[in-house]
Amino acid sequence: MKIEQHVLQGICFLPSPHFNERPDEQNISLIVIHNISLPAGQFGLPYISELFLGCLDCKADASFKDLQGLEVSAHCLIRRDGEIIQYVPFNKRAWHAGVSEYKGRQGCNDFSIGIELEGSDHVPFTNEQYASLEQLVKTLIKHYPTLSKHKITGHSDIAPGRKTDPGPYFDWQRFRASFN
Repeated sequence: MKIEQHVLQGICFLPSPHFNERPDEQNISLIVIHNISLPAGQFGLPYISELFLGCLDCKADASFKDLQGLEVSAHCLIRRDGEIIQYVPFNKRAWHAGVSEYKGRQGCNDFSIGIELEGSDHVPFTNEQYASLEQLVKTLIKHYPTLSKHKITGHSDIAPGRKTDPGPYFDWQRFRASFN
């Protein structure tokens, strides 16, 4: 896996309009892991990409009505089969964390890379997802010297009480063991 001009090479890149400039492009110092499914608990559908690309038909499912006008994105999505899709170049600010704080620093979108795993709080993630996540994170750490294996957290940790992802089925021990 290789990064050129802040984009992964050899994977699907679908440019999202939901991003802006970082206050300090050199200070990419956190990776935030999320989970997402649309509709909730359903996988393999096009709706996540449509949401991140700003073209989700909110009438396609009754559960989408609260998503009308929502502008969100992540840097990458890892599908259940391990496919990685990138939406925002890593040097840009994706809109994935919302109101957030990490070790006293507010606004995690300013300095983090957001990685979404297709999943939910109610099912385990796949072996293929862990393999792709491990490879992606190792590539990011190699490319961006301000990142490290110690600067990886969950959405629930930066927005406690507001967010629960990546959820109880994300195996932090398994993931962290891949860096030993």
